[in-house]
Amino acid sequence: MMRDRRGAVAIEFALLAIPLFLLLFGILETGLIFFGSSVLERATADAARLVRTGQVQANNMTATQYHDYICGEVSVLLSCGASLQVDVEAYSNFNSVVVSNPIVGGVLDPNLNKYNVGVSGNIVLVRTFYTWNILTPILRPFFGNLSGGQRLMTSTAAFRNEPF
Repeated sequence: MMRDRRGAVAIEFALLAIPLFLLLFGILETGLIFFGSSVLERATADAARLVRTGQVQANNMTATQYHDYICGEVSVLLSCGASLQVDVEAYSNFNSVVVSNPIVGGVLDPNLNKYNVGVSGNIVLVRTFYTWNILTPILRPFFGNLSGGQRLMTSTAAFRNEPF
């Protein structure tokens, strides 16, 4: 007896397509997350250099202008707005530096948005936070560190301001 086998390949592909595409999108999104973290690191380092060398202080750069500068640096991959949060704090010495956990109750601490660039010789801590919405459902339990299937990317620079 001869059985009709037309369509068997299409059915097999349909069964394998969902896991295949989830895996493919997972790999792509993982790469984007790591690339986004790298972009955020570079932007934070560049913005921190402006503070360390006294350019921010000399130009009387406001918190909004500083935020916008970092936005311009990360706009290659990351969209700004409410997703990007910048926290700049100045201390008199390294012993007084306090680094708090940015995640409180599964969300980004909204109090981490200070802007104190300090003066010559101060210790300055520049932290940037970016909230990434994880699109691939299979990655949410593994990469999500915020509630609602989001990933918090962070970057930090700590330094002593140069004499300016």
